[in-house]
Amino acid sequence: MSSPFSLEGKVAIVTGAGRGIGKAVALGLAEMGADVVALARTVTDIEKTAAEVRALGQRALAVPTDVRVTEQVNKAVQATLEGFGRVDVLVNNAGASFLARTLELSEGGWDALVRENLKTPFLCSKAVAPVMMDQGTGSIVNISSTEGMRSAATCAAYAAAKAGVINLTRSLAVEWAPRVRVNCICPGFIENPGLPQALEADAGLNRMLARVPLGHMGKPEDIVGGVVYFASDASAYVTGAVLAIDGGFTSVLG
Repeated sequence: MSSPFSLEGKVAIVTGAGRGIGKAVALGLAEMGADVVALARTVTDIEKTAAEVRALGQRALAVPTDVRVTEQVNKAVQATLEGFGRVDVLVNNAGASFLARTLELSEGGWDALVRENLKTPFLCSKAVAPVMMDQGTGSIVNISSTEGMRSAATCAAYAAAKAGVINLTRSLAVEWAPRVRVNCICPGFIENPGLPQALEADAGLNRMLARVPLGHMGKPEDIVGGVVYFASDASAYVTGAVLAIDGGFTSVLG
């Protein structure tokens, strides 16, 4: 009897797959049997991810894509269909942030953060949904942030965008049921190259990190289990769910 967590025979698109959470997720899905299409703007990064997926015995495509641009997103989905014939899973992971207090944030900075973090999952989800509906099944996993679940004094635009991802998840889950399931993961403090500098620049952020009940930052690999759950048949009766993977931080906040 096969595991309900198995992804054998499934094809997954992962955005922002060149590094960090996106790369860890791409490899984790491959370990569970999925073929993977890695999307990002940096060609060398996604080619490395694709090579590591192939080393795990799965098929892989590296498709250079700016997921902020509709035409490029549509071409990436078409490349997936031409290469593998279907799309079973979409992981909307691509995103970016920078610290800026609201009175110091330009209109252009606001637009950039909302475009990067909220518009991209909208564009990618809209591109794959018709394919999944025609197949009769599909799973979309949006990567939001615990910043979207609480106040964030030094990155209000990012927090607002990530809160939007949570509500986009719930809205699409209702609109596209029962053929397409849409769920959301909210990572907390996850190790990445830019976090040490952010902690140095923001004493409040450092104090919040010290309040994580599990006592440490997470790693990109800590997000993989939640994605596999939502992508697989193990969550066949789950849609519109929001899962915080944050070492208990949001529980402390109440």
